[in-house]
Amino acid sequence: MITVAAAPYDYSFPPGRTALVVIDMQRDFIEPGGFGAALGNDVGRLAAIIPTVAGLLAVFRDRGWPVVHTREAHRPDLSDCPPSKIARGGAALKIGEVGAMGRLLVAGEPGNQIVDALAPMAGEIVIDKPGKGMFWATGIHEILQGLGITHLVFAGVTTEVCVQTSMREANDRGYECLLIEDATESYFPEFKASTVQMIVAQGGIVGWVAPLAALQAAVA
Repeated sequence: MITVAAAPYDYSFPPGRTALVVIDMQRDFIEPGGFGAALGNDVGRLAAIIPTVAGLLAVFRDRGWPVVHTREAHRPDLSDCPPSKIARGGAALKIGEVGAMGRLLVAGEPGNQIVDALAPMAGEIVIDKPGKGMFWATGIHEILQGLGITHLVFAGVTTEVCVQTSMREANDRGYECLLIEDATESYFPEFKASTVQMIVAQGGIVGWVAPLAALQAAVA
């Protein structure tokens, strides 16, 4: 077991049964002209964590540990996107409409791809998820179970939406979860701070939180 200095107390994980999950580090959320910008957000806040996420990926890649990338993505005909989701948000452009990087949040479009600096490598798992959480309609639970995974380390965006939803879904399925605090971000700093507090509350009711440096020190 490897032990990481974390909140609310140390997090221990077995190297052979632990996977990294990088949530939605895709151009639609992180670059100008994507869905995040269409909602009126400062995408620079999310882009700022790219180097930290890259450092986290290096920890897992250097050791051959499993890596999962997610993309929030819908079918081109939007048959897996509820009309209520399309209608919400008040954006100038809606899901499925054409933006600067193609149709927003549609699988296969340029904006739906992972940013180049964090692009998946051969052998890494990539899933397109139609919902906020990584388990809904993706089959990822069965994939992880087949690999014998019991522990998940989380990064990505946004902290209070897709990251938190995925982490709570994982918690309900019995995974022991660690969020790397400086490898996740929100368009709203207060939302990120509140989410971190919720995760570690009541003795880690959802999981643990630690900075990348703590994980790097633990595996060194």
